[in-house]
Amino acid sequence: MTLTHSPSGSAHRRRRGAARQSRAGMAFVAAYVVLLVAFGVLPTAYAIYFAFTDAGGRITGFANFVTTAQDFRFMDAVGHVVVYLAFWLLSLVVFVVALALLLHRLASGSAGKALRFLYYIPGALAGAASVLVWLFMLDPTVSPVSSLLGALGFHTFGEVIAPGNLPLLFTVIAFWTGAGGWIVVMYGALNNVPTDVMEAARIDGAGAWQTAWHVQIPMLRKWIVYMVILAFAGGAQLFVEPQLLSLASVGVAGRDYSLNQLTFEFAFQMNNINGAAAVSVELLVVSLSAAALFVARSGFFDAD
Repeated sequence: MTLTHSPSGSAHRRRRGAARQSRAGMAFVAAYVVLLVAFGVLPTAYAIYFAFTDAGGRITGFANFVTTAQDFRFMDAVGHVVVYLAFWLLSLVVFVVALALLLHRLASGSAGKALRFLYYIPGALAGAASVLVWLFMLDPTVSPVSSLLGALGFHTFGEVIAPGNLPLLFTVIAFWTGAGGWIVVMYGALNNVPTDVMEAARIDGAGAWQTAWHVQIPMLRKWIVYMVILAFAGGAQLFVEPQLLSLASVGVAGRDYSLNQLTFEFAFQMNNINGAAAVSVELLVVSLSAAALFVARSGFFDAD
């Protein structure tokens, strides 16, 4: 006896399978949407409300934005964040891509496996813990690299954390903490570069540098843009590093170094919640505008 399957029965089973997958997908998305609304959309809407009202709930237009912008610390904080972002983004793009390319070339050996593990370790520390580690490293009296600090002309903790050194110090701390994860992400993206493309480059006589510059880096473009967008948003919200450094240095680093620190001062020292909300909304607008610019200029959503 020969068994035959009805075409209509097969189509029905396919529809049921597709329906199950659709329901599972909607369940996962629904959980994310709930969290997004609860911890993203609603707090943002609440901050926008405070930014355009006064303590009595009356609409004030842009008065809070004008008041905070006229604060004597505001432009200094903006300048500090801009300089830090320049250091942070440049170092992230250059060194993350370079180290990912190096890791990709060493991937087949034991050195590559060891490096992949080492890149994860700093990211295991939370931001505050990472800063505490660096406070120990930057104090010449207790640092294991005190001889190096001395050779650079730093003999006291105050000399190390002088205001002019802070953008570079914050960049080093942020890179040490966050770059490892991005290196591994870029390494994974490099593994997805088609082997026939790499083989064609080798056949054409391209060396390691030419292959990296003309083949691999262009194929990493969207990943680099994605990294820059998230790094820009995170860097613009600089807070933990200068706040802990300020406490450890008894005010040498200042409690209003960054815009996020300034919002903290407005909210909890000056009891100006509306002004703090105004600065927060400004940070949100700047980050969204920068992300939109990066996406538009890079063709982030264009099909390859």
